[in-house]
Amino acid sequence: MDLSRASPLGPLQLTWSDSFAYAKLSVMRLIGVAEAAERLGVSTRQVQHLVANGELCRVARGVVDETSVERLIAVRGGSHRRAWSEATAWAAVAILSGADADWLGERQQSRVRARLRVLSATDLVERARGRAAVTRYRAHSSAGKYLESELVYPVGVAGRLGLVETTDIDGYVAVANVAGVVSRYALSPDEEGHVTLRATTMDLDQVRDLSERGVVLAAMDLADSLDVRERRAGLDAIERALEDLRD
Repeated sequence: MDLSRASPLGPLQLTWSDSFAYAKLSVMRLIGVAEAAERLGVSTRQVQHLVANGELCRVARGVVDETSVERLIAVRGGSHRRAWSEATAWAAVAILSGADADWLGERQQSRVRARLRVLSATDLVERARGRAAVTRYRAHSSAGKYLESELVYPVGVAGRLGLVETTDIDGYVAVANVAGVVSRYALSPDEEGHVTLRATTMDLDQVRDLSERGVVLAAMDLADSLDVRERRAGLDAIERALEDLRD
């Protein structure tokens, strides 16, 4: 919505949808592109590139959601290295989960395995973020059980990672199906929402297989959380998987 546009009904006669949008914007933490660039240590052009790639949430022209900046800082730290390709990122998850990354050739798999042996958990989270485009939404509470049926997500791993199960919904969906899911369940973009869609072009049967092989995929997802306990649990689990690979 163009915030500089006056309502045709007058400044105090907004429609319900306009009023709702303004109310939502009033509680969001917004920052300008220049401040986002300073916090991330990049140029404003790079911030625009991050918005285009879905790594930052644009609210209006020249304005981004501060929470999306905080999430990216949590994942990238002070590094500006490019993320791996989607195929390479999923290969890393597969190798750490004890599966074959057969969408890559043997030589490429060997290279990924060698890289994993010298990476820390935080490095891996940063490099493997390209496995999916992540968007967070808010949804009506009644949508939860139906929405989950359309997603692929690790089941029953919270306890194994020392966490309590939540009602948050976080799962993978095919890129081609995102628009349909958002429309069917009336999802509204919200960086602090309780629904997370991870859009990927990886075959979802393969994603499901990896989600059922252990805690690595769940740990990778938790590692981009702003909740300190969730992030720590995710990083610790990834570090254990990397240590097992080195042994």
